[in-house]
Amino acid sequence: MKFDYLRKWMFLVFGLLAVSFAEASTQGDSLLIQEGVASFYGKRFHLRKTSNGEIFHMDSLTAAHKTLPFGTVLKVTRVDTGTSVWVKVNDRLPKYSKRIIDLSQAAASELDMIHDGITMVKLEVIEPEVIEILIDYYGEEKPLSIRLRPIAFAINYTKPSPDWSLVKHPAAFFP
Repeated sequence: MKFDYLRKWMFLVFGLLAVSFAEASTQGDSLLIQEGVASFYGKRFHLRKTSNGEIFHMDSLTAAHKTLPFGTVLKVTRVDTGTSVWVKVNDRLPKYSKRIIDLSQAAASELDMIHDGITMVKLEVIEPEVIEILIDYYGEEKPLSIRLRPIAFAINYTKPSPDWSLVKHPAAFFP
Protein backbone atom coordinates (compact mmCIF):
# COMPACT_ATOMS: atom_id res chain seq x y z
CA MET A 1 0.00 0.00 0.00
CA LYS A 2 2.78 2.46 0.95
CA PHE A 3 4.64 1.52 -2.22
CA ASP A 4 1.66 2.55 -4.40
CA TYR A 5 1.50 5.99 -2.78
CA LEU A 6 5.25 6.44 -3.11
CA ARG A 7 5.15 5.36 -6.74
CA LYS A 8 2.28 7.76 -7.53
CA TRP A 9 4.06 10.61 -5.74
CA MET A 10 7.32 9.94 -7.62
CA PHE A 11 5.43 9.74 -10.92
CA LEU A 12 3.83 13.12 -10.21
CA VAL A 13 7.13 14.78 -9.24
CA PHE A 14 9.03 13.38 -12.23
CA GLY A 15 6.17 14.27 -14.55
CA LEU A 16 6.18 17.88 -13.38
CA LEU A 17 9.95 18.05 -13.74
CA ALA A 18 9.78 16.63 -17.25
CA VAL A 19 7.16 19.20 -18.28
CA SER A 20 9.17 22.11 -16.86
CA PHE A 21 12.38 20.89 -18.52
CA ALA A 22 10.55 20.43 -21.81
CA GLU A 23 9.18 23.97 -21.65
CA ALA A 24 12.60 25.40 -20.76
CA SER A 25 14.36 23.49 -23.53
CA THR A 26 11.74 24.55 -26.08
CA GLN A 27 12.13 28.19 -25.16
CA GLY A 28 15.93 27.99 -25.08
CA ASP A 29 16.09 26.04 -28.31
CA SER A 30 14.02 28.63 -30.14
CA LEU A 31 16.57 31.33 -29.31
CA LEU A 32 19.65 29.17 -29.92
CA ILE A 33 21.72 30.49 -32.81
CA GLN A 34 25.05 28.66 -32.60
CA GLU A 35 26.98 25.91 -30.82
CA GLY A 36 30.71 25.28 -30.75
CA VAL A 37 34.00 25.92 -29.00
CA ALA A 38 34.66 29.01 -26.90
CA SER A 39 37.97 30.34 -25.64
CA PHE A 40 38.94 33.48 -23.78
CA TYR A 41 41.43 36.29 -23.97
CA GLY A 42 42.66 38.70 -21.36
CA LYS A 43 45.97 40.26 -20.31
CA ARG A 44 47.61 40.40 -23.73
CA PHE A 45 44.75 42.54 -25.14
CA HIS A 46 43.83 44.47 -21.97
CA LEU A 47 43.39 48.23 -22.63
CA ARG A 48 43.83 47.82 -26.41
CA LYS A 49 41.23 48.83 -29.01
CA THR A 50 38.72 46.26 -30.11
CA SER A 51 37.42 45.98 -33.68
CA ASN A 52 34.52 48.33 -32.97
CA GLY A 53 36.82 50.97 -31.46
CA GLU A 54 36.05 50.36 -27.77
CA ILE A 55 38.86 49.78 -25.31
CA PHE A 56 39.01 46.14 -24.22
CA HIS A 57 38.83 45.51 -20.48
CA MET A 58 39.42 41.93 -19.46
CA ASP A 59 37.11 42.43 -16.46
CA SER A 60 34.09 43.38 -18.62
CA LEU A 61 31.51 40.94 -19.97
CA THR A 62 32.34 41.18 -23.66
CA ALA A 63 33.18 38.82 -26.50
CA ALA A 64 34.63 38.52 -29.98
CA HIS A 65 32.62 36.79 -32.73
CA LYS A 66 33.35 36.27 -36.42
CA THR A 67 30.22 37.79 -37.92
CA LEU A 68 27.57 38.88 -35.40
CA PRO A 69 26.95 42.64 -35.41
CA PHE A 70 28.69 44.70 -32.76
CA GLY A 71 26.45 45.31 -29.78
CA THR A 72 24.66 41.96 -30.06
CA VAL A 73 23.89 40.66 -26.58
CA LEU A 74 24.31 36.89 -26.22
CA LYS A 75 23.68 34.33 -23.55
CA VAL A 76 26.68 32.00 -23.55
CA THR A 77 25.96 28.67 -21.83
CA ARG A 78 28.61 26.11 -21.04
CA VAL A 79 27.24 22.80 -22.34
CA ASP A 80 28.75 20.46 -19.74
CA THR A 81 27.78 22.44 -16.62
CA GLY A 82 24.83 24.55 -17.76
CA THR A 83 26.30 27.75 -16.30
CA SER A 84 25.74 30.84 -18.39
CA VAL A 85 26.77 34.46 -18.75
CA TRP A 86 25.47 37.40 -20.80
CA VAL A 87 28.04 39.14 -23.01
CA LYS A 88 28.09 41.91 -25.60
CA VAL A 89 29.90 41.42 -28.92
CA ASN A 90 32.48 44.18 -29.39
CA ASP A 91 35.35 42.47 -31.22
CA ARG A 92 36.07 40.13 -34.14
CA LEU A 93 37.58 36.67 -34.30
CA PRO A 94 39.87 35.78 -37.18
CA LYS A 95 37.83 34.67 -40.21
CA TYR A 96 39.23 31.14 -40.25
CA SER A 97 39.18 30.51 -36.50
CA LYS A 98 37.76 27.16 -35.42
CA ARG A 99 36.25 28.77 -32.31
CA ILE A 100 32.83 30.40 -32.47
CA ILE A 101 33.47 32.96 -29.72
CA ASP A 102 36.29 34.46 -27.65
CA LEU A 103 35.15 35.62 -24.23
CA SER A 104 36.68 38.23 -21.99
CA GLN A 105 38.46 36.87 -18.92
CA ALA A 106 35.58 38.00 -16.68
CA ALA A 107 33.04 36.10 -18.79
CA ALA A 108 35.30 33.04 -18.82
CA SER A 109 35.53 33.22 -15.03
CA GLU A 110 31.72 33.26 -14.81
CA LEU A 111 31.67 30.05 -16.86
CA ASP A 112 34.50 28.57 -14.77
CA MET A 113 36.62 27.88 -17.84
CA ILE A 114 39.84 29.68 -16.91
CA HIS A 115 41.59 26.43 -16.01
CA ASP A 116 40.26 24.56 -19.07
CA GLY A 117 41.01 27.32 -21.59
CA ILE A 118 38.35 26.18 -24.05
CA THR A 119 34.92 24.62 -23.68
CA MET A 120 31.82 23.75 -25.68
CA VAL A 121 29.13 26.43 -25.49
CA LYS A 122 25.83 27.38 -27.02
CA LEU A 123 24.93 30.94 -27.97
CA GLU A 124 21.41 32.29 -27.56
CA VAL A 125 19.93 35.71 -28.20
CA ILE A 126 17.86 37.58 -25.65
CA GLU A 127 14.48 37.57 -27.42
CA PRO A 128 12.83 36.48 -30.69
CA GLU A 129 12.93 39.99 -32.16
CA VAL A 130 16.74 39.81 -32.22
CA ILE A 131 16.52 36.82 -34.55
CA GLU A 132 14.42 38.90 -36.95
CA ILE A 133 17.02 41.69 -36.77
CA LEU A 134 19.83 39.22 -37.50
CA ILE A 135 17.92 37.74 -40.45
CA ASP A 136 17.62 41.26 -41.90
CA TYR A 137 21.29 42.02 -41.09
CA TYR A 138 22.64 38.98 -42.93
CA GLY A 139 20.12 38.93 -45.76
CA GLU A 140 21.01 36.18 -48.24
CA GLU A 141 24.59 35.86 -46.94
CA LYS A 142 23.95 34.19 -43.58
CA PRO A 143 26.96 32.19 -42.32
CA LEU A 144 26.33 28.45 -42.46
CA SER A 145 27.33 27.97 -38.80
CA ILE A 146 24.62 30.32 -37.50
CA ARG A 147 21.08 29.03 -37.10
CA LEU A 148 18.53 31.75 -37.74
CA ARG A 149 14.90 30.93 -38.28
CA PRO A 150 11.86 33.09 -37.68
CA ILE A 151 9.96 32.29 -34.52
CA ALA A 152 6.34 31.51 -35.25
CA PHE A 153 3.90 33.14 -32.90
CA ALA A 154 1.03 31.16 -31.43
CA ILE A 155 -1.90 30.68 -33.76
CA ASN A 156 -5.36 30.56 -32.27
CA TYR A 157 -6.88 27.61 -34.00
CA THR A 158 -10.18 26.05 -33.10
CA LYS A 159 -10.77 22.60 -34.46
CA PRO A 160 -14.14 22.31 -36.18
CA SER A 161 -16.60 19.86 -34.70
CA PRO A 162 -16.98 16.69 -36.75
CA ASP A 163 -20.11 16.31 -38.84
CA TRP A 164 -21.32 12.94 -37.64
CA SER A 165 -24.08 12.86 -40.26
CA LEU A 166 -21.41 12.03 -42.85
CA VAL A 167 -20.23 8.96 -40.95
CA LYS A 168 -21.77 5.75 -42.19
CA HIS A 169 -23.41 3.42 -39.75
CA PRO A 170 -21.23 0.35 -39.00
CA ALA A 171 -23.99 -1.89 -40.32
CA ALA A 172 -23.39 -0.35 -43.77
CA PHE A 173 -19.94 -1.97 -43.86
CA PHE A 174 -21.16 -5.43 -42.82
CA PRO A 175 -24.13 -6.55 -44.96
